[in-house]
Amino acid sequence: MQKDVTRVTGVNRYSGDVLASGWRQAHITQSEDWVLEVGAVIEDAATGYTGAVVRWENGLVVLEDRSRKRRSFPIGPGFLVEGRPVALKLPPRGPQKPGSMESGVGRTASGSIAAPIGRARTALPSRIYVEGRHDAELVEKVWGDDLRHEGVVVEYLGGVDDLPAIVEEFAPTQGRRLGVLVDHLVPGSKESRIVDEVLAGKAGEYVLVTGHPYIDIWQAVKPERVGLDAWPQIPRSIEWKTGICDALGWPHDKQADIAAAWQKILAKVNGWSDLERELLTQVELLIDFVTQDHVTED
Repeated sequence: MQKDVTRVTGVNRYSGDVLASGWRQAHITQSEDWVLEVGAVIEDAATGYTGAVVRWENGLVVLEDRSRKRRSFPIGPGFLVEGRPVALKLPPRGPQKPGSMESGVGRTASGSIAAPIGRARTALPSRIYVEGRHDAELVEKVWGDDLRHEGVVVEYLGGVDDLPAIVEEFAPTQGRRLGVLVDHLVPGSKESRIVDEVLAGKAGEYVLVTGHPYIDIWQAVKPERVGLDAWPQIPRSIEWKTGICDALGWPHDKQADIAAAWQKILAKVNGWSDLERELLTQVELLIDFVTQDHVTED
């Protein structure tokens, strides 16, 4: 008796030139615009991270997963809603809504909705350390109101060399997290090795160390705010801040001149839109990290 053989035909997966131009994008469906809504569940297509929209600010959307852990992602394409690829968009201007960044009323310098004035919030056990006085002053100016609302205390970190002792004394654990913003870290440097050792320690799970990509925090301020098209390239033989002051035509012979120059730059910062995206992302990550074990009351 002859068997009934079903033939599979139609698609030859190796037909044509598999390396032809556009082969990587051939399977990608065009994204549709999707307006952000607080509470909506979305997925980051690159990582698979799925969570509800908590808020959006500084060009970032904050998602919270089922474990109440939060992560921030740049607003734009690269997300999925019910399996459909979407590009996230801010809501149109109009009456202020929870989480909206479009109304200019009742905003903090970071762009968050300003909380109603009320009793002071009890400080959380978690902390954020910021390396460098200028860095700490910038964080305070832009995020100070948000941090006080969340109950997050910011401490000054003199240098990465102090970090192991701080971690040991602080004893991070769940509900007592430690976030650290450090100056530009060079791979393979002594500072980067210290950070790696801290993160590999027994408390490393509850420590997050991030570093901005700038030579100095001055570069996190958009150059046009101080009348420059771009921050100038300074030869290694010249101290960077001295070279910047010279390029701007500012005094730079004494340390007091450098301090005065920073105050001029800081005075040009009125909010998050005056800063580069890379710094915004790192600070938001730290705030999300140290507050993820705590539920705050609005």
